[in-house]
Amino acid sequence: MEIPALRWYSAIWTRRSRRRFSNLPVAPDTLSRLSTACTEFKPFPHVRAVLVTESPRQLYKGIIGPYGKIKGAHAFVAFIGDMDDTHVQEQVGYIGEAIILEAEALQLATCWVGGLFRQEVVASLIKMNQNERVFGITPIGYAVEHQPLQERLMTGFGWTHRRKPLSTMVTGLKQADWPEWVKTALEAARLSPSAMNRQPWSFHVEPDSITVSVNRPGLEFNISKRLDCGIAMLHIEVAALDCGIQGKWESLEAVRVARFCTGNSLIVAEQAVRNVVTTLGSSSAVNGAGRVAE
Repeated sequence: MEIPALRWYSAIWTRRSRRRFSNLPVAPDTLSRLSTACTEFKPFPHVRAVLVTESPRQLYKGIIGPYGKIKGAHAFVAFIGDMDDTHVQEQVGYIGEAIILEAEALQLATCWVGGLFRQEVVASLIKMNQNERVFGITPIGYAVEHQPLQERLMTGFGWTHRRKPLSTMVTGLKQADWPEWVKTALEAARLSPSAMNRQPWSFHVEPDSITVSVNRPGLEFNISKRLDCGIAMLHIEVAALDCGIQGKWESLEAVRVARFCTGNSLIVAEQAVRNVVTTLGSSSAVNGAGRVAE
């Protein structure tokens, strides 16, 4: 499944987290379309999204964010990854946000839940592989027509919608020299949701690439900051595609997370991948030859 750039880019601007859901059942056709997106959007081999059309009362625990506990949703999507993949956190964030944007485009309400759900309840409803873990879920349904007082107050105060200015998050190329697609992509990344609105990312801009990094290492709220950065990655790519710019992500280590490469940067990144593959292939050939000689 290719990224539907216009559809998801529009959803970036309208998406809001909702925690109170109506009893109105989601139409089977709508659920089917969301399930198809979960099944077909698989840019990474070790991460998946699974729609579950039931939602046990014991699924959620404690208080979810400043709005209170999630209530009333009859379905949820689980975001699952293989712990053996060193980049699983950002990949889960990327795929999870894609499904949330598709749900928004289908006029469904959602909310990222990264910690306060019961893993054992999800595992009882989904067949899990040995090294897999559920990194997050989102309730699925229709939000109540009138927001409860807590939601109205928090939205009115604007706390959960406040975003840091780009000037505090971006290094590299001067803003006056940014190509139009870079401006659009960074504005979209700035709108990305994150755990407790912590916005744990920074961006380094070069003429044909954007590098996403964690601004401060370590866990907060028991949720990886790299997962939040994966959400920003998806927003960057969707916005770039909406501008007619195609690129690829190059995974990085340490506090850096990934680089979105276009143009000449994309050529360099692809050559680096080929060099690694060639080196690994040569090493395997040498080891194989050694075993034959023995």
